[in-house]
Amino acid sequence: MKRQKRDRLERAQSQGYKAGLNGRSVEQCPYQQMEVRSYWMGGWREAREDKNLGLYK
Repeated sequence: MKRQKRDRLERAQSQGYKAGLNGRSVEQCPYQQMEVRSYWMGGWREAREDKNLGLYK
């Protein structure tokens, strides 16, 4: 059970990261559940920081 939950949260963070790199808005988060949404937003923030630091073009 814990592995499945972790996988779901890791996937949400990964999708958020990809969305942040592609320039999508944070309002386009597809998740409604607060825990999963926070992981997505964390990935999104991380990607925006990496892009601002010049790690990605």
